[in-house]
Amino acid sequence: MPVSSAVGKPVPVRVGRETKGRGGKGVTVITGLRLSATELAAIAGDLKRRCGCGGTVRDGNIEIQGDHRDTIVATLRARGFDAKRAGG
Repeated sequence: MPVSSAVGKPVPVRVGRETKGRGGKGVTVITGLRLSATELAAIAGDLKRRCGCGGTVRDGNIEIQGDHRDTIVATLRARGFDAKRAGG
């Protein structure tokens, strides 16, 4: 369930790609999901199954191994989140 900001608009979920601190290997990072730890873990598990790869929940963000931004944005939008690609 998307969380609203003070203005009343849904908080955007950003889906980006990072390589920093990972030995050059890229991961897809999902930020802005304001959910409990158990809800984040459930969504992370679903995304890992859809993408066929590993991942984790770290510091309130979901990290999925590899570049799966399009798949993740489509999946989160289907769940009702205002997901957008971040970065190039």
